[in-house]
Amino acid sequence: MSATGWIRERFTGPTPAPAPGATGTWPRTALALPFIGMGLIVVLDYLSGTGVTVEPALTAVPALAAVVSRRTWYPLVIGLCTEAAAFLMAFRSDTLGSSVHAASVIAVLLVATIGWVSATLRLRQERALADAQLVASIARRVLLRPVPERVGTVRAAVHYEAAAAHARIGGDLYEVVNTRHGVRAVVGDVRGKGLGAVETAAAVLGAFREAAHQEPALDRVAGWLAVSLDRALHENDHPGVEEEFVTLVLIGVGPDGAAEIVNCGHPAPLLLRAGEVRPLELAETVPPLGVLDPADVRPPVHRVPLLGEDRVLLFTDGVIEARDRAGAFYPLAERFPRCADGRPADVLQRLHEDVVRHVGRQLGDDAAMLLLQYDPSPTAGVHVPQQAGVLARHQPAVGGQAPA
Repeated sequence: MSATGWIRERFTGPTPAPAPGATGTWPRTALALPFIGMGLIVVLDYLSGTGVTVEPALTAVPALAAVVSRRTWYPLVIGLCTEAAAFLMAFRSDTLGSSVHAASVIAVLLVATIGWVSATLRLRQERALADAQLVASIARRVLLRPVPERVGTVRAAVHYEAAAAHARIGGDLYEVVNTRHGVRAVVGDVRGKGLGAVETAAAVLGAFREAAHQEPALDRVAGWLAVSLDRALHENDHPGVEEEFVTLVLIGVGPDGAAEIVNCGHPAPLLLRAGEVRPLELAETVPPLGVLDPADVRPPVHRVPLLGEDRVLLFTDGVIEARDRAGAFYPLAERFPRCADGRPADVLQRLHEDVVRHVGRQLGDDAAMLLLQYDPSPTAGVHVPQQAGVLARHQPAVGGQAPA
């Protein structure tokens, strides 16, 4: 087994066997198309009489074989069968010595050889693409780890769509961890795309996974991320690094449902309660990380008591900036309640499908959505606040007043 095959089995499981009756992207029955075409040409030549020959049409048969099969030898086999059919047709029409027959034989030979070369190159490219996608999938699994269905007192789900057609990872980031301070999550968006954005996202996520466990105050977690981001940007030397920044939103949910939110230049999360959506916006705006000196990053903390079954949706701007053909943005706040039935994973899947329908094509930017549903275990004995109606307003720990 090759090293790539070993890695694939360890990370994604054994490679599944081909579906019955399938050859590449064509069904196995498509392998008969060259023979059917060859037979039709022979019959047409027979019906046209000895005065007219359609032998040159045989050159299309090996070309068709190269299209319908991923087996590199198949165009050569079809080429040999086509040469036999050409000699049969020339013998019947008494044109064995004519220039038309000679040209047809040479053309069939050339097309069959070209078909073999193209099939070989295509197969190599497919294998290279599959290996590259495998590496990207492994990198995403390491950088953007799967989110468990339940984390502490919340049920969680994530949906991520990279802008590149074959990419598995881009500049958006997310993470959910269960700490002694409660459940903490982050959703962010790195300015730009490519390897530079991935490196920056990796630095922020690595810092969050450490700071979320170490820092009791959520605003100090943001300060930790600012320091790590500043160091990472100075260490990286890719083009445009001096203009990079990261927008992100941090949320912490305590065992009693008390939620804290820190927002650094990111779209405000949406709270869904009893069928109504409310943006969790801060009165004081805070610039993204990377704009200010890390020592000046002191964002306010917004506190919100969550009730049972409350859902908080965090997302990146790739969702709300998705436009239809008329230029209208996707109305996430309006569509969120319509898709909110069922498990968090089902909700995000319906939202993603709705975004794609709205746009009518592949999204032009990375898009990530993280849904947290406050759902403490009935046996955990945690207290669920019984406030109803409006969100309570509390004095933040730092940064002054931050009304809900």
